[in-house]
Amino acid sequence: MPLFDLLLSGGKNQSSNMQGLSINDDESVVNFLNPQSNKYVSAREALRNSDIFAIVMKLGSDLALSHLNSENKRVQGLLNDPTPTTNAMAFWQSMYTQLLLGGEAFAFRWRNRNGADMRLEYLRPSQVSTYLLEDGTGLIYDVTFDEPAIGLRQAIPSSDIIHLRLMSTNGGKTGISPLYALGNELGIKKSSDDLTKSALDQSVLAPGILHVKAGGLASADDKQARSIKFMKQVNSRGPIVVDELEEYEPLEIKSDISKLLAQADWTRDQIAKVYGVDESVLGGKGDQQSSVTMLMEQYMRSLNRFSTPIESELSNKFKTQITADLSEVSDLLKTTLVKQAIEMVKEGGLTSGEFKYLLKSRGFLPEEFPDIAETNPELIRKGGEKIDNN
Repeated sequence: MPLFDLLLSGGKNQSSNMQGLSINDDESVVNFLNPQSNKYVSAREALRNSDIFAIVMKLGSDLALSHLNSENKRVQGLLNDPTPTTNAMAFWQSMYTQLLLGGEAFAFRWRNRNGADMRLEYLRPSQVSTYLLEDGTGLIYDVTFDEPAIGLRQAIPSSDIIHLRLMSTNGGKTGISPLYALGNELGIKKSSDDLTKSALDQSVLAPGILHVKAGGLASADDKQARSIKFMKQVNSRGPIVVDELEEYEPLEIKSDISKLLAQADWTRDQIAKVYGVDESVLGGKGDQQSSVTMLMEQYMRSLNRFSTPIESELSNKFKTQITADLSEVSDLLKTTLVKQAIEMVKEGGLTSGEFKYLLKSRGFLPEEFPDIAETNPELIRKGGEKIDNN
């Protein structure tokens, strides 16, 4: 039984005594695809933009790939298996995707009578209304659940809601989408796409020009009849045959249309800038002077900016320290770890036995690999110091 059923036994009667002030923005922060309208735009509609899909897919997947760790075993079990409706990867990826798109993401904590967490339920932003208590001591939420048996629940305390937020301008009560800054750019891109499509449509209406060099001024009917016959020949998939008095000139895409097609690169750069990642993440040229290692370090700093508010919110709600291990992203194959360990062995910081143990724990060596005693005196430590053979 959810905890708020106990707190709000009687439902509407008690919730009516808890008055709150609405802090929802009048203009939806995710309404970046249609900035002239106040209508809510779903995440599915936003992801129709290929550049937005690419960057949100990468950031959301990498955040979900990072493992959430807690010393509390009960909390760790919930983080590893948050919901019975899907797997953990899909649940957290959905949460992070919504966070990256809308600046906020919500989940309801289903708890038993003792207050212990049983599962989490993902909530769409359109299901949630956020209010500030009149005395300013906290937040409450009105939630419309999809389940008809539950329906609308009012004045849910903030302790029962996981509320992830990005940048905020109202003291951290709500979050703002990174794409809020791209309203004008995406509006320009839409107009550019429409103009480019119109130009391309007009360019393909006439695939070429057939010049008739003799015969004087032909009538319009004669020209149309000759065009129809010629197009039948073109569409026959065989070789085109013209006589000496005719010349066929296929049309090419003009440079101005090519420039219109290049406008997508400009919008891609703006999206990458807003999310704080290098444009190479979206297939751009990126920084030609940076190495792969430098680009990865820059990307990890960007990823850390998104993981930090996630860690903070989860730690606050579950009352225990929760951290996100990003090493699965930065060093997926563990090659960097192995290189660092090898250097530590050379410097005497690790013995070969400790090095082998590390390789086993990371899956580089099988568990049944024998523990062979070290015979090289250069790699044997005594009293924490490397043996001096001189």
